[in-house]
Amino acid sequence: MDTIASLFSFITTPVSWVIVQFHSVYGSIFGPDTGWAWGLSIVSLVILIRICLIPLFVKQIKATRAMQTLQPEMKKIQERYKNDKQRQSEEMMKLYKETGTNPLSSCLPILAQSPFFFALYHVLNSIASNDTIGVINERLLESAQKAHIFGAPLAAKFTDSSDKVEALNSTVLDVRVVTAIMIVLMSLSQFYTQRQLMTKNVDTTVKTPFMQQQKMLMYVFPVIFAVFGINFPVGVLVYWLTTNVWTMGQQMYVIHNNPTPGSKAQAAYLERLSKHVAKHGKTRNRRERAIVKAIVAKGRDRNEYERKFINGLNKAGLAAQTDGNVIRSESSAAVQAEDGTSTATATVPKRQQPKRQSKSQRQSGTAKAAGEPTSLTKDDAPEDTKPAAKKGDAKPVGNGSTRSKAQSGQRKGPQRPKSPSKK
Repeated sequence: MDTIASLFSFITTPVSWVIVQFHSVYGSIFGPDTGWAWGLSIVSLVILIRICLIPLFVKQIKATRAMQTLQPEMKKIQERYKNDKQRQSEEMMKLYKETGTNPLSSCLPILAQSPFFFALYHVLNSIASNDTIGVINERLLESAQKAHIFGAPLAAKFTDSSDKVEALNSTVLDVRVVTAIMIVLMSLSQFYTQRQLMTKNVDTTVKTPFMQQQKMLMYVFPVIFAVFGINFPVGVLVYWLTTNVWTMGQQMYVIHNNPTPGSKAQAAYLERLSKHVAKHGKTRNRRERAIVKAIVAKGRDRNEYERKFINGLNKAGLAAQTDGNVIRSESSAAVQAEDGTSTATATVPKRQQPKRQSKSQRQSGTAKAAGEPTSLTKDDAPEDTKPAAKKGDAKPVGNGSTRSKAQSGQRKGPQRPKSPSKK
């Protein structure tokens, strides 16, 4: 413990100071020696830390999505150099450098709050050992030892002996029941957070080993929390349960409002956005305009849900513009098609199928328009049925446009003389 104290002494004093400041506020409301005052001080410490880590959380989301985008390329490198691990690592590092991604970025929030976690652990352990630490003096130390959360002392552990628990004015049963419930809640919140990420916010079109690893961690992390949780003081369990609940709520917000492209969450989000835009004829805010703008810019590279969103706007008489706005589609308005090209909707006439002709019309070559009488008149009679020109008539000039046609049943050209009949 002395080693841990020396490693995190630079942050132990600030953490104890923050707890004392929150305790002075809540102590004036609930009483300075109550579990509510000290418990809410720890919860407020978590909230303050997580608010400060929001920029790192945003960076974590971008890094995770970048890693998901690189999964197909990473899989190709693994298959190409599966027998050469050194070359495989070199190609992976080269890919990270070219794309500007960092695999460790997804772990930044956990790594950033680790010093606060160990500092709080050391503070609570010092309270249990009746040692002053940081700005917590003897008066505050005595007040913290009196604080109980549902009957369990703030500094008690699941593995503490009965003598140690009795010294903190509690019983072993109370401590183990409270710590067991908090460990179960902590493990379940961690499992639900990871499961929510895997089932809703992962691109289902890409099947890679990365997804299998994440699925394995979904079951491994809760077990790790359960095993190590029996050695955590009640105050540390409060800290870790609070940060898990914060992470779960933060992730639910991101999945609901800014889902991963190609995921089930994106399909649900675009369906909600399509209904709102179809109802009001416009996007609501800058974030929605940015999403519509990104979808329009993809063109042919849109996924299934994005194409469905654009087609839904077109059916509603709307057109998504390149700047992210949505306008009513008129005769001169261009509508974004599935392949990203523009087409006019109101100026294209509807193609009509020709009506079927009767047998007499097909034989005569004089098909009539729909609604006209189909009986043949003298002028409408076929030319091959007209009487042949007489011998004295003038020959027509030209290519034979007025040339008399052979009568029906006669052979064209010079006729052979009939042979005289034998008598």
